[in-house]
Amino acid sequence: MSGFVEKPEPVEVPGLVHIHTGKVRDLYRNEAGDLVMVASDRMSAYDWVLPTEIPDKGRVLTQLSLWWFEKLIDLVPNHVISTDLPAGAPADWAGRTLICRSLRMIPVECVARGYLTGSGLAEYEESRTVCGLVLPEGLMDGSELPAPIFTPATKAAVGDHDENVPYEEVARQTGAETAALLRRTTLDVYGRARDIARDRGIILADTKFEFGFDGERLVIADEVLTPDSSRFWPAATWEPGRPQPSYDKQYVRDWLTSPASGWDRKSEQPPPPLPQEIVDATRAKYLEAYERLTGLSWQ
Repeated sequence: MSGFVEKPEPVEVPGLVHIHTGKVRDLYRNEAGDLVMVASDRMSAYDWVLPTEIPDKGRVLTQLSLWWFEKLIDLVPNHVISTDLPAGAPADWAGRTLICRSLRMIPVECVARGYLTGSGLAEYEESRTVCGLVLPEGLMDGSELPAPIFTPATKAAVGDHDENVPYEEVARQTGAETAALLRRTTLDVYGRARDIARDRGIILADTKFEFGFDGERLVIADEVLTPDSSRFWPAATWEPGRPQPSYDKQYVRDWLTSPASGWDRKSEQPPPPLPQEIVDATRAKYLEAYERLTGLSWQ
């Protein structure tokens, strides 16, 4: 059992129809048929949406995504129409709301990896492959790969794991032409973002994208290159052979699996609320990622 510890009730806004409550985002449709995406401050870990929020997290994800969309516009168009607050929306939606084109979404998580860690490392240790791609011997946790690789996954419902799949499965599901386009675009965007992050002293270890079609045009959607969808490591302390410090929810994961939480990850019991010091440390990491990547001070 997993999912929401406490599933929130959707906010009612005149002219908007609630469509979906996701782990982090709430989706609505306006009268023009556009999607309205609202990034909450919810935090997910180990397939649970936790009962404790991280202040400003939704705004950080939204503003960082908008910054990246501008950096990538020559590589791939994005789904954003407007950042204007819908009439009648609560003031708290400001800075965390995007009005977006409604796309024909592709049910694939498009993952690019430049370094070996996470589920990729687990598969490599068993078979020397990641998503069926054979990798050299001698790699370890945090090793840079000879070249970035495309390692797709199937999208999972709230409470379920995404599942890594071979490229051939993506081609079977989407068609060979679309699969090739997804792989090429994913690696192009990763390469651009990796170089930008590197110039700012940050390693982009891996990241995942979602794409959809606007007619025949491939469009990047949802969030991009945030601490929720990417592993960012400080370049100055990178050292293969051990887990790397990262700009993400690691404080939350570490506390949840520590004796201090009293929670058994393998049980069916929901995780407990986060203590204030973990909330504060996690918020600080999100803000640090935003400021180091963009060069801007958080408002």
